[in-house]
Amino acid sequence: MKNIANYVSISRAIMSIILAIIETFSFPFYILYIYCGISDMLDGYVARRTKSTSKIGARLDSIADIIFVIVAIIKILPVLQLSDGIVIWAVIIALIKMINVICSYIYYKKLVLLHTIANKITGLILFIAPLIIINTNSIIFEIIICIVAIFSAIQEGHYIRTKKIDIN
Repeated sequence: MKNIANYVSISRAIMSIILAIIETFSFPFYILYIYCGISDMLDGYVARRTKSTSKIGARLDSIADIIFVIVAIIKILPVLQLSDGIVIWAVIIALIKMINVICSYIYYKKLVLLHTIANKITGLILFIAPLIIINTNSIIFEIIICIVAIFSAIQEGHYIRTKKIDIN
């Protein structure tokens, strides 16, 4: 029972890999996609409730998140018809996030992945985006995502550079 959160993280990594071979936006794709999103929220909650948080659990969660995000990007982005402006904005956000990772390593001598409220909101919006955009193709929703994501990335960088974070 103590390691259940770790098993949830591991299952998300496995389901993400399976998601990579399933047809994008098919019924099985949606089931696994939603499972991965729910399991991302569930593993941390379970770890805190069972008092079984650990460094290995945090690493498993981050690894599972990275696998899920990479698979989602590879599967979903080619299907979406994003404007050039949105693509450029997304690249700028990605560059800011990469700079944040590099700065966190320089300042703290380790990689720091912040779980700020803004990052969590960004993650939630990005998670539901394919479910909304594929059915509506809404540029307004895409702009909202970019605004929230760039705020989150800038805030994260500010926290890292002003050392207003607890990295332990």
